[in-house]
Amino acid sequence: MAEVSRASRRGSNRNRKPKKNQIPFGVLLALFVVVVAIILNAKSSTLALFWITGTAFGFVLQKGRFCFTASMRDPYLTGSTSLTRAVIIAFALTTIGFTAIKYGYAAQGLPIPGMSYVAPISIATLIGAFMFGVGMVIAGGCASGTLMRVGEGFYMNMISLVFFVVGSLLGAHDYGWWKEHFISKGPSVFLPDVFGWMGAVVLQLLVLMALYVIAEKYEAKRGGAGH
Repeated sequence: MAEVSRASRRGSNRNRKPKKNQIPFGVLLALFVVVVAIILNAKSSTLALFWITGTAFGFVLQKGRFCFTASMRDPYLTGSTSLTRAVIIAFALTTIGFTAIKYGYAAQGLPIPGMSYVAPISIATLIGAFMFGVGMVIAGGCASGTLMRVGEGFYMNMISLVFFVVGSLLGAHDYGWWKEHFISKGPSVFLPDVFGWMGAVVLQLLVLMALYVIAEKYEAKRGGAGH
């Protein structure tokens, strides 16, 4: 039986197609990115920056398999919270970074960037979050995950992208009405106004730390992929 098994493995290895060398394709793709960046830079340096940044961001997403959908879905499906904890760490780092930027503007008496995006909290927030969560799990990806998988050639995500665009256009068209009648009904909360800059950072980091510990214990209890 052992000889038959070894012979079977040798036969399957002979029938397996050799892997293509991907290095030439990578070099051509890198040259394409550089050429397009040069062309865009001749028209607008901002476009060139967006092109390079978007390409680099997509590369990191694809190689890191970083997806917000998976971070919410995997704990229930597989018990793994590795991506969940990665998202929590990302939130912690961005909390520190963005607070430093905003505090720098406030200390100089300048308008704090992003203040117009402190949206009110209302029942619309809960309903919208629930609908988006259900939709991204069914579609197999949030915005970043969908774009990443479209680049990889997943046909189902191409369909998701089409309806993502359609839904975004319809939402943008009617956003004013939704904002007036639903979104703006709740209060806006800017944590530094309530707890001060340092207090807000400490509070948010403590909440994120608690979520990280809970995720780690949850994975240990479920026996997820990380254990």
